[in-house]
Formats: sequence, C-alpha cells, structure tokens
Amino acid sequence: MAQTKKEIQAHLDAAQMHPRHRFGQNFMIDQNLVRLIAAAGEIAAGDVVIEVGPGTGTLTEELLATPASKVVAVEIDRDLAGMLRTRYEAEPRFQLIEGDALASKHELNADMVAACGFGEKAVKLVANLPYNIASPLVIELLITGVETLAFTVQKEVADRLRAGAGDEMYGSISVMVQLLGEVEVMRTLPPQAFWPAPKIDSALVRIRRRDRLGTQAAAFSRLLQQLFSARRKTIRKALAQAELPAEKIIAAIGLDPMARPETLDPQTLWAVFQQTC
Repeated sequence: MAQTKKEIQAHLDAAQMHPRHRFGQNFMIDQNLVRLIAAAGEIAAGDVVIEVGPGTGTLTEELLATPASKVVAVEIDRDLAGMLRTRYEAEPRFQLIEGDALASKHELNADMVAACGFGEKAVKLVANLPYNIASPLVIELLITGVETLAFTVQKEVADRLRAGAGDEMYGSISVMVQLLGEVEVMRTLPPQAFWPAPKIDSALVRIRRRDRLGTQAAAFSRLLQQLFSARRKTIRKALAQAELPAEKIIAAIGLDPMARPETLDPQTLWAVFQQTC
C-alpha cells in the first residue's frame, strides 16, 4: 500500500534523514497518484520494471504487487538505499542498484542495464523521476530498448517532450523522443501531490516506444544539437555552420532555404540527417 506523508516522514526521521534537494527528492504522498502511475506502466507477467528514485519505497510497493518478474530500483542516496535494502531483503523480485541511473549524460548505469536483461524480457520504466536527470535518462532508455515509460516529471519537461515544430518549447529532445516513441501527457499534477511540495506543477507522462532511428540515434542527436544551437538562423546557415553541404541537402529534400530549424518537424529533420549519411 502507498505510504502517507506521515509514514514517509517517519521513515526519514527513523534514519535521521530529510529530503535532499541536490537529488531532486520530492516524495509522492497522493496514494491515488501512486496507484495511477503503477497502472500507467501497463505491467504484464514477466516484465522487468525499472524504478529510478524509489525513495522510501511507496511506489515500489505498488510495483511489487504487479505480476512483474523483477523490480530494479536505482537509488543514488546512500541512506535511502540502505533503508530499501533492509526493507526488501526478503523479496526475491527486488534488486537494488545503488548509484546514479546515468553513468554520463549519454550513457546508462551499466549495472542497471545488466540487471534488466534487455532482449530477454520486456523492460519498462515506472518512476517518480528526479527532475535533474529526467530528460537525458528518458532518451537513453528509449534508445536502449525500454518498451514503455510511465513517469512523473515537471510539467515544463512534459511540455517539451510533446512540443511540435514552431512551439516555444520545441527542441532537440522533442524531436528525439517523438521519433523514438509516442508521447502521452496523461494528467497535470499539483505541487500538493508531493512532499516537499515543488514550486511548479508536475505531469504524468507515458511514452510507448516506436523506434524510427535504429543504430543512427546517437549521430542524429549530435546533428540536432548543432541545428538547434542555431535554431533561429535559416536552415541554410545552420547547415553551413555545421560544416554540411547546405545547398545540396536543401535541394535534395525540397526545403525552403529560409526556414529555421525550430520550424521543421521531426520527419523533415530526419530527412535532413539522412542526406548527411
């Protein structure tokens, strides 16, 4: 059963702990929300579930109540990891990875990847994600092969994930995620659903993987970074700045040379990349 605010506070007090801002710790205290996130993961028998930032284990309880074959919990906070290790030491389907889910901005924790057994079973992410790692983590998990991601994140990030060409929030992460999956923002969550309450709204997001990039994801991401660093220049100037044959690419796919990278939809940007291969 999901933990109440008082129960979470009691767990932290017993361990002489308090929420740590540097780890982006905002604990879910809305029990209905905890159940909703677990349900959004669409967990089936045999699935492996990754939970990044399990905290005191309130969502973990719901995940272990599903037919998942394993719950891989990744916790960077040493004290919380110790608490979880003790709490679930008798649970054979629980595996704790103590550390950061990201080894670097573009690399997942190797122990986490090994624990999930990609290619053997369906792997899903269900988590109340720490805000400071959400964007790069989502991209790397999609590239690696996570089938479904259901997670809470600050609403600004959710808006960025689903933004369309020309939108103020549209950027390289929008393009990458939309070519790697189908994004659904399921609902907005008020600050009061968490403790400590963040100063901004959050959102529950679900992404179902539909990979259109294959082995070229990393190279495409690098090109996007170059183009969106010049997002308000013309595509002709942005391509030239990236030291690419601008006129040839523009002619090959029939681009308006005066269009700006921020106005090009994901499929058009993918077509631009294809001309560079």
